[in-house]
Formats: sequence, C-alpha cells, structure tokens
Amino acid sequence: MALLIGGGGNDIAIDLGTANTLVYERGRGIVVSEPSVVAIDSQTGAVHAVGDAARRMIGRTPATISAIRPLRHGVIADLEVTEQMLRYFIRRVHARRFARSRVVMCAPSGITDVEKRAVEEACLAAGARQVHLIEEPIAAAIGAELPIADPSGSMIVDVGGGTSEVAVISLGGIVVSQSVRIGGYDFDEAIATHLKREHTLAIGEQTAENLKVDIGSAVRMDPEPEAEVRGRDLLTGLPKTLLLSSDEVRRACAEPLGAIVGAVKDTLERTPPELAADIADRGIMLAGGGVLLRGFQELLRQETQLPVELTPSPLTCVAVGAGHSLEEFDALARLSNGRTRPRLAFSRGASFSRRR
Repeated sequence: MALLIGGGGNDIAIDLGTANTLVYERGRGIVVSEPSVVAIDSQTGAVHAVGDAARRMIGRTPATISAIRPLRHGVIADLEVTEQMLRYFIRRVHARRFARSRVVMCAPSGITDVEKRAVEEACLAAGARQVHLIEEPIAAAIGAELPIADPSGSMIVDVGGGTSEVAVISLGGIVVSQSVRIGGYDFDEAIATHLKREHTLAIGEQTAENLKVDIGSAVRMDPEPEAEVRGRDLLTGLPKTLLLSSDEVRRACAEPLGAIVGAVKDTLERTPPELAADIADRGIMLAGGGVLLRGFQELLRQETQLPVELTPSPLTCVAVGAGHSLEEFDALARLSNGRTRPRLAFSRGASFSRRR
C-alpha cells in the first residue's frame, strides 16, 4: 500500500508494502527504501529497531524480542506496530512531526471496508489531517507510465510481497480487476514447506528467500542451477546440508505461480472485447518485486499468448506512481469520498500518460 503526505513542507509518498517500505519525496524521488519489519519487546511493547536493522534480527532475537512484519497480504495485521513503523519512516525524511498532513493511501483493490478503516486509522494516528484512498493498480499503472487517461485498455499485473493485483484500466479508472492474496512471500513459504515435507529439513525465512532469488524460476532453465542449503534435520535435530536443484524449487512454487497466472486469465476473460483488442496489441505490463522471479515474464507470455513487458523499475513503480498522483490530489479526494468508482481525469500531457 502507498500513501502521500503533504502540508507545511515537501509532499512525500510512502509505498507501505508487506515486504518493503519506500518513501518518495517530491522533487527528490525515492529517499528511503527499507524492509517493513519492526523489532519489538513482547513484554514492554518498546520498539528496538525498524527497517534494515530489524530485518537482520529475524530468527536471531532472544525470547523477549520479536522481529515482526505488521502487514500481512497487503493489509494491516497489527495496527499499533504499523503506526510506530509509519512514524519512523516519516521522520526519516522530515524530523519534525506533521500536525496538519493530507494523506493518499494506495491499497489493494480487494481490500475490505474494515481493512480500509484500519489503514485510515494508522495514517491519522501518525499525524495526518486527511486520508484518501487510491487503488494500488492505478498507482502502479501511473508509475509504469501507461496511458491510463486514454479511451483504450491498459493491463497491469503487480506482484508484491503479500498480494498480486491484476487490472484493466481505461479513461483513468479500473474497468476489470482481481486481487489475490498471494505474493513473493508465498513463494518463500512454499519452498520451506516443500523442504520440510520432502526432505525433513527446516529452514528459515531468509534462507527460503535466498533460494528463490539464487535458483528459483518460473520456467525450465538450461542448464538447471543448483544450490547448497543448510538447515535443521527434523528427525535428528542436528544441522543438515542438502544440494537443491532449480527444478525442485520450481515445482515447489508451482501452486502460488498458478494462482497468479489464473487471476490474469480470469481478468482477461472478463475484459470487454474492445479493451481486450487493445491489450492484445499493447500487451501486459508487469510491476512489483514478485515479477523479478526468473522466467516469470516468459511464463505469462506462454500462458496468455500476449506480449508481456517489464516496467523499468518494478520495485519502485507504485511509490513513483503515488508521487506523480499528487498532481491530481483533488481527483483522488473525490475517488476516496465517492460511493462509486469515479474516473481520474489525468492530464494527457502528464508523464504517466504516454502512448505505447
């Protein structure tokens, strides 16, 4: 999720995601990029570390300290911890507290009303004066510089750490969309579960992620790389080393990958014919850290028989789009307050409205 904060100083945009938080300052670009992790004392509630420092503590803390991710599947799982993490990242950019801030939050398109209220409460507790919501696919499309203001169809697939967003956009609004609560962390979990089930080997979260990055793939590779993995044998309780192939990691990730591809296909099936023709010509744009899995672009191309393109900066796409949308703050306010999904009247001359 992403939010924009302004008032009394430079406006900033924050992409508050399940995996990472990015801060975009108007006129400067991305100024902070850190993991969405908080190390907190379970007895006193005191925060020991946030971001990179807290991530290094995962799996290595004493019993009284927990390194946790306060967001799960793109929504807030722990409101109080999220508020503290949000304050920390805001103050990394601006030392003084903003008492009269305006906020635009970019949330998953499938978010519930209860989850929306949790997002708004976290922003208000962090010092915001106004809170407006924008759907994440819109921010991703702006960051990818898709011509969303045109009367033609653009398709965006944003695979984050906890959610995957698929949307067809035309005339500044979402025509068809689907949000599945599956993302990059589900790949990690699938790898860890596979090793536990097939090899009785227990590994940590960071080890599973390293395997995904080093030898993970969505399609067959030639040659198939291998990697050595170390963990704890569940039968003996002793350290154990195993040589793992890319093919085995790919099979482990097949289920979450299939769910994401299925969401893309389902969205295409529900797309109006005229917009489907535009997508057949223009193709699908990929954003988010999850699409960096080796071969993901090729897999989607094979499954849909459509052109598939990767945005130049998948990890910062949503944050940059949120920053650019400051120019349309009034339109975002109408979107947030309206009962229906109004169209955003983005200028055709804006940087995110170029033609492809």
